[in-house]
Amino acid sequence: MDTKNPWTKLSKERVYENNWIALDHHEVLNPSNGKGIYGTVHFKNLAIGIIPLDKEGFTYMVGQYRFPLNKYSWEIPEGGGQLDKDPLETAKRELLEEVGIKAKEWTEIQRIHTSNSVTDELGIIYLAEDLSYFEAQPDEDEQLEVQKIHWKDLYKMVIEGKITDSLSVAGVYKLALIKSGLEIS
Repeated sequence: MDTKNPWTKLSKERVYENNWIALDHHEVLNPSNGKGIYGTVHFKNLAIGIIPLDKEGFTYMVGQYRFPLNKYSWEIPEGGGQLDKDPLETAKRELLEEVGIKAKEWTEIQRIHTSNSVTDELGIIYLAEDLSYFEAQPDEDEQLEVQKIHWKDLYKMVIEGKITDSLSVAGVYKLALIKSGLEIS
Protein backbone atom coordinates (compact mmCIF):
# COMPACT_ATOMS: atom_id res chain seq x y z
CA MET A 1 0.00 0.00 0.00
CA ASP A 2 1.21 3.50 -0.86
CA THR A 3 2.08 5.41 2.32
CA LYS A 4 2.63 8.75 0.57
CA ASN A 5 0.37 11.53 1.90
CA PRO A 6 -2.46 11.97 -0.67
CA TRP A 7 -3.64 15.25 0.91
CA THR A 8 -2.42 18.67 -0.26
CA LYS A 9 -2.60 21.54 2.23
CA LEU A 10 -3.42 24.79 0.46
CA SER A 11 -3.64 26.93 3.59
CA LYS A 12 -3.81 26.70 7.36
CA GLU A 13 -5.35 29.16 9.81
CA ARG A 14 -5.28 28.91 13.59
CA VAL A 15 -8.86 29.74 14.57
CA TYR A 16 -8.72 29.08 18.32
CA GLU A 17 -6.15 28.38 21.00
CA ASN A 18 -6.00 28.00 24.77
CA ASN A 19 -3.62 26.36 27.26
CA TRP A 20 -4.73 22.83 26.28
CA ILE A 21 -5.66 22.79 22.59
CA ALA A 22 -5.24 24.60 19.28
CA LEU A 23 -7.86 24.40 16.52
CA ASP A 24 -6.72 24.80 12.91
CA HIS A 25 -8.79 25.28 9.74
CA HIS A 26 -7.19 23.84 6.60
CA GLU A 27 -8.07 24.43 2.96
CA VAL A 28 -7.08 21.20 1.20
CA LEU A 29 -7.09 19.11 -1.91
CA ASN A 30 -8.44 15.72 -0.83
CA PRO A 31 -7.07 12.38 -2.10
CA SER A 32 -9.38 12.65 -5.16
CA ASN A 33 -7.86 16.09 -5.87
CA GLY A 34 -11.12 17.86 -4.97
CA LYS A 35 -11.13 21.07 -2.97
CA GLY A 36 -12.22 20.72 0.63
CA ILE A 37 -11.75 21.78 4.21
CA TYR A 38 -10.39 20.01 7.26
CA GLY A 39 -10.40 20.96 10.92
CA THR A 40 -7.76 19.60 13.27
CA VAL A 41 -7.30 19.83 17.01
CA HIS A 42 -3.75 19.84 18.33
CA PHE A 43 -3.43 18.75 21.97
CA LYS A 44 -0.72 20.43 24.01
CA ASN A 45 -0.55 17.53 26.48
CA LEU A 46 -0.35 13.76 26.42
CA ALA A 47 -3.33 11.75 27.63
CA ILE A 48 -2.15 9.41 30.39
CA GLY A 49 -4.17 6.49 31.76
CA ILE A 50 -3.34 4.11 34.60
CA ILE A 51 -4.75 0.73 35.59
CA PRO A 52 -3.73 0.08 39.19
CA LEU A 53 -3.98 -3.64 39.93
CA ASP A 54 -3.50 -5.24 43.35
CA LYS A 55 -2.50 -8.82 44.14
CA GLU A 56 -6.16 -9.86 44.66
CA GLY A 57 -7.22 -8.63 41.20
CA PHE A 58 -8.85 -5.38 42.31
CA THR A 59 -8.46 -2.07 40.51
CA TYR A 60 -9.84 1.46 40.87
CA MET A 61 -12.11 3.54 38.69
CA VAL A 62 -12.65 7.27 38.80
CA GLY A 63 -16.07 8.78 38.17
CA GLN A 64 -16.57 12.36 37.09
CA TYR A 65 -18.86 14.53 35.01
CA ARG A 66 -17.36 15.10 31.56
CA PHE A 67 -18.31 18.50 30.17
CA PRO A 68 -17.87 17.68 26.43
CA LEU A 69 -20.15 14.63 26.72
CA ASN A 70 -22.64 16.27 29.07
CA LYS A 71 -22.68 13.08 31.13
CA TYR A 72 -21.06 11.24 34.00
CA SER A 73 -18.23 8.90 33.07
CA TRP A 74 -16.45 6.03 34.85
CA GLU A 75 -12.82 5.68 33.75
CA ILE A 76 -9.42 4.42 34.77
CA PRO A 77 -7.38 7.14 36.55
CA GLU A 78 -6.29 9.64 33.89
CA GLY A 79 -4.63 12.97 33.42
CA GLY A 80 -2.68 15.22 31.09
CA GLY A 81 1.08 15.30 30.84
CA GLN A 82 3.35 17.86 29.27
CA LEU A 83 4.72 16.79 25.90
CA ASP A 84 8.32 17.46 26.93
CA LYS A 85 8.14 15.60 30.27
CA ASP A 86 8.48 11.91 31.11
CA PRO A 87 4.95 10.46 30.80
CA LEU A 88 5.65 7.96 33.58
CA GLU A 89 6.12 10.84 36.03
CA THR A 90 2.71 12.17 34.99
CA ALA A 91 1.19 8.72 35.52
CA LYS A 92 2.67 8.52 39.02
CA ARG A 93 1.39 12.01 39.88
CA GLU A 94 -2.11 11.34 38.55
CA LEU A 95 -2.49 8.01 40.35
CA LEU A 96 -1.58 9.63 43.67
CA GLU A 97 -3.72 12.73 43.06
CA GLU A 98 -6.86 10.96 41.90
CA VAL A 99 -6.83 7.71 43.85
CA GLY A 100 -4.19 8.09 46.58
CA ILE A 101 -2.04 5.23 45.32
CA LYS A 102 1.69 4.83 44.72
CA ALA A 103 3.03 1.84 42.80
CA LYS A 104 6.45 0.22 42.81
CA GLU A 105 6.02 -1.56 39.46
CA TRP A 106 5.07 0.30 36.29
CA THR A 107 4.59 -1.12 32.80
CA GLU A 108 3.61 0.82 29.71
CA ILE A 109 0.98 -1.38 28.06
CA GLN A 110 -0.44 0.69 25.19
CA ARG A 111 -0.12 3.85 23.09
CA ILE A 112 -3.17 5.08 21.17
CA HIS A 113 -4.27 8.02 19.07
CA THR A 114 -7.57 8.89 20.73
CA SER A 115 -9.44 10.13 17.63
CA ASN A 116 -7.03 10.36 14.71
CA SER A 117 -9.58 11.68 12.22
CA VAL A 118 -9.56 15.09 13.92
CA THR A 119 -6.77 15.20 16.49
CA ASP A 120 -3.13 14.35 17.08
CA GLU A 121 -3.73 13.47 20.75
CA LEU A 122 -1.48 10.64 21.93
CA GLY A 123 -2.59 8.47 24.84
CA ILE A 124 -0.23 6.33 26.91
CA ILE A 125 -1.61 3.67 29.25
CA TYR A 126 0.26 2.12 32.15
CA LEU A 127 -0.27 -0.85 34.42
CA ALA A 128 0.63 -0.01 38.04
CA GLU A 129 1.32 -2.86 40.49
CA ASP A 130 2.73 -3.41 43.99
CA LEU A 131 0.47 -0.71 45.39
CA SER A 132 0.68 1.45 48.54
CA TYR A 133 -2.26 3.56 49.73
CA PHE A 134 -2.35 7.22 50.76
CA GLU A 135 -4.80 10.12 50.84
CA ALA A 136 -6.04 11.20 47.39
CA GLN A 137 -5.13 14.77 46.40
CA PRO A 138 -7.45 15.78 43.54
CA ASP A 139 -7.01 19.13 41.79
CA GLU A 140 -9.32 21.86 43.08
CA ASP A 141 -11.29 21.85 39.81
CA GLU A 142 -11.93 18.08 39.95
CA GLN A 143 -14.99 16.53 41.55
CA LEU A 144 -14.10 12.84 41.59
CA GLU A 145 -15.62 9.67 42.96
CA VAL A 146 -13.30 6.66 43.40
CA GLN A 147 -14.55 3.10 43.32
CA LYS A 148 -12.61 -0.09 44.08
CA ILE A 149 -13.75 -2.83 41.71
CA HIS A 150 -12.60 -6.31 40.81
CA TRP A 151 -10.79 -6.59 37.49
CA LYS A 152 -13.39 -8.98 36.02
CA ASP A 153 -16.18 -6.47 36.82
CA LEU A 154 -14.25 -3.66 35.12
CA TYR A 155 -13.73 -5.89 32.09
CA LYS A 156 -17.45 -6.73 32.05
CA MET A 157 -18.35 -3.00 32.16
CA VAL A 158 -16.17 -2.40 29.11
CA ILE A 159 -17.63 -5.38 27.24
CA GLU A 160 -21.18 -4.17 28.02
CA GLY A 161 -20.40 -0.64 26.79
CA LYS A 162 -20.87 0.95 30.23
CA ILE A 163 -17.36 2.40 29.98
CA THR A 164 -16.72 4.28 26.74
CA ASP A 165 -13.63 6.37 27.50
CA SER A 166 -11.00 5.49 24.88
CA LEU A 167 -8.04 5.17 27.27
CA SER A 168 -10.06 2.95 29.58
CA VAL A 169 -11.37 0.69 26.82
CA ALA A 170 -7.98 0.30 25.13
CA GLY A 171 -6.20 -0.27 28.42
CA VAL A 172 -8.66 -2.86 29.69
CA TYR A 173 -8.61 -4.82 26.42
CA LYS A 174 -4.81 -4.74 26.26
CA LEU A 175 -4.46 -5.82 29.88
CA ALA A 176 -6.85 -8.71 29.23
CA LEU A 177 -4.54 -9.87 26.44
CA ILE A 178 -1.24 -9.57 28.29
CA LYS A 179 -2.37 -10.82 31.68
CA SER A 180 -3.64 -14.22 30.63
CA GLY A 181 -3.86 -15.25 34.27
CA LEU A 182 -6.57 -12.65 34.93
CA GLU A 183 -10.02 -14.13 35.00
CA ILE A 184 -12.35 -12.23 32.65
CA SER A 185 -15.39 -14.44 32.40
